[in-house]
Amino acid sequence: MRDQQSSDTSIALDANTDVQQEADKPAVKWRYLFGFLAWTVLNAIAFYMTASIMIPQRLKDIGVANPDATLGAINAAGAILSIFYAVFIGAFSDRTRSRFGRRTPWILGGAVLYGVAIWVISLPTSGLTIGIAYCIGLIGLNAVQAPLLTIISDRVPEDFRATASAAVGGGGVAGQAIGMLIASLFINHVEIGFIVAAVFALLSGVLSIIIFPREPSNVDMPREETSVGQILIHTLTPPTKGASDFWKAFICRTCLLVAYQMITSYQLYILQDHIGLSNTDAAKAISVMAIITMIVSFIAAIISGPLSDAIKRRKPPILVACILYAIGIAMPWFIPSVAGMFLFAGIAGFGYGMYSAVDQALNVDVLPNKKDAGKDLGILNIATCAGQAIGSFVTSSIVTMTHNYNLVFPTAIVIALCAGASVLTIKRIK
Repeated sequence: MRDQQSSDTSIALDANTDVQQEADKPAVKWRYLFGFLAWTVLNAIAFYMTASIMIPQRLKDIGVANPDATLGAINAAGAILSIFYAVFIGAFSDRTRSRFGRRTPWILGGAVLYGVAIWVISLPTSGLTIGIAYCIGLIGLNAVQAPLLTIISDRVPEDFRATASAAVGGGGVAGQAIGMLIASLFINHVEIGFIVAAVFALLSGVLSIIIFPREPSNVDMPREETSVGQILIHTLTPPTKGASDFWKAFICRTCLLVAYQMITSYQLYILQDHIGLSNTDAAKAISVMAIITMIVSFIAAIISGPLSDAIKRRKPPILVACILYAIGIAMPWFIPSVAGMFLFAGIAGFGYGMYSAVDQALNVDVLPNKKDAGKDLGILNIATCAGQAIGSFVTSSIVTMTHNYNLVFPTAIVIALCAGASVLTIKRIK
């Protein structure tokens, strides 16, 4: 049995080596770069159109009594469920065998489910139906995201990972800005906006697969003789051996995303309730913020990702990113006006662009076992889901107790600085 496992591992490693040698070719590298860029831009457009603008406005339009608390509950439920989606999908994609490879079927199927779920929210609905459809959509989102990000570990050469990560990060923040800009155009017609977002969600998976070099068939690769129960046990077993840096990266990501979610998911309500703008004026302000964020985040990503590869260091750009994000959050706290929100968009947007550009490269570098990349990257994605859940819960709790957003900003600043402190303790990378 041990000889068979050794043989299986050897075959898998040989196949992976061949793929990475092919990926060393410049033209192939560019296809990975643009494939990741296509996915992240289109996916972020769909996600942030839906989660940051249209669902909050939809809750107000249908007359939900406490939209802040309802939005927090929807985000928290979706994020908590995503914890399980990401880990299970990542683990099962590691073991998938098909003539299209092990990641491609999940990416295409997930994109279809994601788009359909967003479309359902456009139908006549209630707060409960919105929450259920949103959670189902996150199954599709994770079915795309978990396998797709594992491609960085599977097929992208080490000296190109931060550049590929920059495409993920830069595309994500640019897509976020574009998504909020597009969503602001549908602030009074959110039903149409949800349909537009559904199209972007579908295209995110389809176009990425078209652009990527075709994933080789793995039908003939030996299958591990494991039952579903054994896979589930393996999936639920977190890495421990040589995993201290892995968990420090997990804490860094969790803290920064908590701070991020605390402000970004509530920016429509901050503009309406904290700054005092009307729906129309808030939509206009979000449009300007979206443009600012898109420009500075994309600049930050295209600089910091390749720079990280060139200097072979991950920690300095991430530390600077956390500090900039904390400074950006302070702007609307000290300057409670549209100008303060614009400064937040510029400073925090640049910081988050820096972090996003290097994040995936850092995650791959601290993996304890590359053979379990899908599962372990799925566990790291728990940080994203936990950050979303905790961030929404913290903001909604503070607003419910104090009836204002004044304490939200200093709380988010402290959490962002904790993210920077955590990355400094990582030892495996510089």
